[in-house]
Amino acid sequence: MRSKAQQTSEYIIQKVAPIFNKHGYYGTSMADLVEATGLTKGAIYGNFKNKEELAFIAFRYNVERVVLKIREELSGITSPLQQLYGLTNFYRTYKTYTFEYGGCPILNIGVDSKDQNPELLERVQEVILRLQGYITKMIQNGIDAGEIRREINPKTYARKFFTLIEGAVFMTATMNDDSYIQEMMAHIDGIIGRELAV
Repeated sequence: MRSKAQQTSEYIIQKVAPIFNKHGYYGTSMADLVEATGLTKGAIYGNFKNKEELAFIAFRYNVERVVLKIREELSGITSPLQQLYGLTNFYRTYKTYTFEYGGCPILNIGVDSKDQNPELLERVQEVILRLQGYITKMIQNGIDAGEIRREINPKTYARKFFTLIEGAVFMTATMNDDSYIQEMMAHIDGIIGRELAV
């Protein structure tokens, strides 16, 4: 059973996470947080040390929503090679999924924190390495299963795929044009089929 304090903290995070994701750390004012939660400044800071701690937790919350959705999408796929295709399928609808809470948290907070908040940027970098690690593991599992060529470097391709994905996410959001993500996912599928698959 969660305590009243835990419930209040969770409520605050759910309400402020989209605000931080849309406006960034410096673009989010205390007035924004008060308005989003319907709580006083004192009530908010009774649950969190400061705005920075709240921003860290909000970022983690937004990222975990994405990671959970990816896991759900891939959970029924046993083939590592097909999991890679499942990943590109997930990103084909990524804009629709993230629209309600302000877009891609990695992209938004990464750009916002660069040169402004080194600690928050470090959290973003940790998440990027973690997500690249998931892709690396998929590729390595594919090699071990005999579905992916043994000469493939899993880490190199994971970095390449993640860079292509985030670049397409950026262009789709900036240009408000879904064709960027669709074309890039098709391109990655082509790389998987031509360069990785046995």
